[in-house]
Amino acid sequence: MAVELSRESRVVGEDAPDRATLVRMYETMVTIRAFETRLVELFNAGKLGGVLHVYIGEEACAAGSCIHLDAGDYLLTSHRGHGHVLAKGADMNRMMAELFARETGLCRARGGSMHIIERSVGILGANAIVAANVPIATGAGLAAKWRGEGQVVACFFGDGATNHGAFHEGINLAALWNLPVVFICENNRYAQFTPQRLHAKIEDLAIRAASYGIPGVQADGQDVLAVHKVAGEAVARARRGEGPTLIELKTYRYTGHAISNPICAIGRPDEEVAAWKTRDPIPLLREYLLSRNLVAAPDLRMIQDAAAARVAAAEAFAEASPRPRPETALEDVYTEWPAGVPL
Repeated sequence: MAVELSRESRVVGEDAPDRATLVRMYETMVTIRAFETRLVELFNAGKLGGVLHVYIGEEACAAGSCIHLDAGDYLLTSHRGHGHVLAKGADMNRMMAELFARETGLCRARGGSMHIIERSVGILGANAIVAANVPIATGAGLAAKWRGEGQVVACFFGDGATNHGAFHEGINLAALWNLPVVFICENNRYAQFTPQRLHAKIEDLAIRAASYGIPGVQADGQDVLAVHKVAGEAVARARRGEGPTLIELKTYRYTGHAISNPICAIGRPDEEVAAWKTRDPIPLLREYLLSRNLVAAPDLRMIQDAAAARVAAAEAFAEASPRPRPETALEDVYTEWPAGVPL
């Protein structure tokens, strides 16, 4: 399958972000890439348990969107949520510790990869159930509207989620109540192993917004400048009290659905993966910065080295952290153990 979106950035001149913003987005992307790449190595070495869904290839979506969010804004994400969580400002050391199932983790080892929460920076949780985060985001948006403090909710999900009932119910209520929610569909073309052409009749999922009476916009998810533009407009619109927006970011994951899965499955040939890798969002932004003399090559190398050092430090922190004690298993868990039933 040919990659139809242009290699050249569609956002130039006066519409482009300033240098500081560009550098910050580059830092976010290389940090996410370094973190996720190391997770794959750790998982394959048997150091991480459970299931691992990484964000490699989609970094521009998180970097270009989350840069518009304040600390008080809310974030909801999915099973592939590490990139969003880092871009929103979660502590990397504690996030790594959570993946290592250590007491110092963001959820004290109760959440793991797919259920990370960090309320101090507005992260209301990753969710392993496809589309289940959409109505939660609508609820958070309702609370934000009642408070009247200008908070915005960003909700990330994949293309497969747009076929679930929870997606339609949640986005319909958000539209009806004019809530400050930005719904961001990261369309990486596959719902686990099923290509989009086999799970949706339409090519462009953003057109579904029309049925809810809200704006639906698209952007090249490999181009962080394009993502930055549409996300900024949607966040500003929500802050003004003008209601939700549905954004569709055309992107691609470079790994399999999960690290335990092969990269290519039915309908995902090697040449397709190779074609999308020519549009890696990190080199695209690097070329943009260098070609316009905005940042020198050695400085970009320093940014990458600093990201790698942060990941190494986070791993060391996690390795040195204690494992949770069995007798604390029911602490910080929202449930009640039946009276008289022994643990």
